[in-house]
Amino acid sequence: MARVKQIFTYPIKGLTPQTHDRARLERDWGIPGDRAFALMFVDPGKATPEMTVEWLSKGHFAMQNDWPGLAALNCRHDREILTVSIEGNPLLAASLEDEGDRDRIGQFFTGYLAGLTPTPEARHPQKSPLKLVGNSKGKTRYPDRHPVHISILSQATLDALSEACGKSVDVRRFRPNILIDGVEAWEEFNWVGKTWQLGEAKIEIAARIGRCPNIEVDPETGDRDLGLLSLLKDRYGHCQTGVLAKVLTSGDLAVGDRLEAL
Repeated sequence: MARVKQIFTYPIKGLTPQTHDRARLERDWGIPGDRAFALMFVDPGKATPEMTVEWLSKGHFAMQNDWPGLAALNCRHDREILTVSIEGNPLLAASLEDEGDRDRIGQFFTGYLAGLTPTPEARHPQKSPLKLVGNSKGKTRYPDRHPVHISILSQATLDALSEACGKSVDVRRFRPNILIDGVEAWEEFNWVGKTWQLGEAKIEIAARIGRCPNIEVDPETGDRDLGLLSLLKDRYGHCQTGVLAKVLTSGDLAVGDRLEAL
């Protein structure tokens, strides 16, 4: 029996996930507050963006797959306050809604990226200034793909990868919204094109998720330490894990809720 094991959101795109006991799924939107903010590059010669911008592809934003050292930061979002620490040492506390504090956030991450080296595959390797865009009022979302979606991964698939590489693979490498227990490894690939009841909501599984180098980054240290892309290609003949889902009807979701085919 498939059940929800964990629920994750990512308040700021590319930064630390947050776990939840429950969440709201909104039709054609996903989970409110998930990737509601992003750190946008302000390239030379381009106008500084407004506080909110429409959805853009991830090459416009600071991302872990381009800048793996971002994973070493512990970024927490609580009541509109962002706190950033590393190895328990506080670095920043600022409001996500105050304009002056938002400038401080952009300046902090601009300075932090200045000390990092981008990956060879980075979509935006230039160290341009960063500006925080988005809001917490449920009006912005910056997922990797458009239209918006939620992402689902099974624990059994994660376990199969752990066994194959001889090391426990942290779910945070894959940045899902929902981790499902009680199904066979890779079973989620068979769900594509089907409609499901997930808690109180109905969803449609849209596609498998093609993976980027971010899955090779240790979510604690930011080191690119595990060749999962090569493992997927050599052992399974693809570079995919988990699936994307569109929310068809709104409803509440909690850890322990069932996922059932309709």
